[in-house]
Amino acid sequence: MGTKAISLKLPTNYTEEQLKERIAKQLNIRDFSFYTESKSLDARNKKSIFWLVKVLVSSSKIKGDESPEQDELQIPFKKRNRKIVVVGSGPAGFFNAFVLQKAGFNVTLIERGSDVQKRGQAISHFERSGVFNAQNNYAFGEGGAGTFSDGKLTSRSKHISKEKHFILSSYVKAGAPAEIMYMTHPHLGTDNLRKIVQNLRHEFQELGGRMLFETQLEDLKIINGKVSEAVTSAGNLEADAVFIAPGHSAYETYKMLIRRGVPFRTKNFAVGSRMEHKQETINIAQWGKPVLPGVKAAEYRLTSPADGTHQVFSFCMCPGGTVVPAAAYEHTNIVNGMSYYKRNGMFANAACVAGIHPDELAGKTVSPIEALDQLQKLEELFYNFAGSYSAPACSISAFLNQKSKSATLESSYPLGLIQAPLWSLLPAPVVQSMQAGLQDFIRKMRGFEQGNLLGFESKTSSPIQVIREKNGLCEGFQNLYVIGEGSGYAGGIVSSAADGIRAAMSLVED
Repeated sequence: MGTKAISLKLPTNYTEEQLKERIAKQLNIRDFSFYTESKSLDARNKKSIFWLVKVLVSSSKIKGDESPEQDELQIPFKKRNRKIVVVGSGPAGFFNAFVLQKAGFNVTLIERGSDVQKRGQAISHFERSGVFNAQNNYAFGEGGAGTFSDGKLTSRSKHISKEKHFILSSYVKAGAPAEIMYMTHPHLGTDNLRKIVQNLRHEFQELGGRMLFETQLEDLKIINGKVSEAVTSAGNLEADAVFIAPGHSAYETYKMLIRRGVPFRTKNFAVGSRMEHKQETINIAQWGKPVLPGVKAAEYRLTSPADGTHQVFSFCMCPGGTVVPAAAYEHTNIVNGMSYYKRNGMFANAACVAGIHPDELAGKTVSPIEALDQLQKLEELFYNFAGSYSAPACSISAFLNQKSKSATLESSYPLGLIQAPLWSLLPAPVVQSMQAGLQDFIRKMRGFEQGNLLGFESKTSSPIQVIREKNGLCEGFQNLYVIGEGSGYAGGIVSSAADGIRAAMSLVED
């Protein structure tokens, strides 16, 4: 029995039977098995769009072995009597706790919000009533912010192949579609993610892990650089090590850590607004036609040097998705995007953001706490303008011309739009950069000027970063780790989860 890897160009609506026929014809064999290694859409030529599929074929008629070596994550188990507290159940926190529990530690995972079912009910009520829930929203609750998103699993992080394979295979075991193992741009959709995080939690608990919902970290007891207890809203938890995965929105957790001597620094991040178009407009721009059989919805990834100082780029593109009210705190107003697995909504959305440093926004050198404060003031500014969680919005053309238009703006946003001069609400350097970037996007994509801009997008990344040792420990501490997107070293589901896994493995291997 031998194996051979081959690549095939297939029509976008190919069937499994057609794939088998192509394999048989190319290798001139009839008796074989195969699995898909990778699958990507090639749409460079709109007259000839196809799937490029790489398969690994096994047959007695094949000589040699081209099977790739899979570098598996090895988690050595032994019973360990050390108590671990993990804070935050997003990808970084959960996979950190999951690996540590598999390694034999006694792990307690705490989450300030509720389980995913109760969280989903609270979000639905918020979108119907406009009444904000501080405990359960798009930022806080089981699974973190990523649970109510498009569920993208792409990552630009290098050297995380072992961790990535562990993450994806864990998702598949928990109910994710098998295609995430080979698609070039895999995604889960928020409908799948809600089921997956619940199934993963059950597996964690079956391993002996403890999960405490509606339990917020309030403080840490520290003696000579070593955490002895995590002070929570439900009481104190003894800890031999503490891993904090705060996400990008837990401002009070950041500030508590800074007060306790955890070193942070400011860094570049990005802010802007969310762009929204009819999905058909994006399909035509990318494919030359409104529908492409076998493909859900067209995507885009756009970058521009803009004004030459602040790069402008699209972020978290949600085909066939919805713009959602993503406020983490009452009286702040920010937006984000989500989509379901089928990506069959009428609209497409993505952030349009400009990279900038907190010092430039403030016009002076700022501390990490000041950087957080100025970002929160911007989020409050948008709330004060709207007087609610409705999204201030304008058309892209109005933003470019700085001239309000009275035409009704169509949108997927559930709490309604308020026409607004976004060029007056966003910081001036961001506006100038976004205007240059949007003009570039319009040149690159036909019909792009037909879209709208909604609200304030402030969660592409954190404006501050914890200072860590090579093993992931916070500088100056013996048993405290800050991990994931909130650490300033990761962004997105996969890279955040991988960061949590690496921190766990550093303790396992210590």
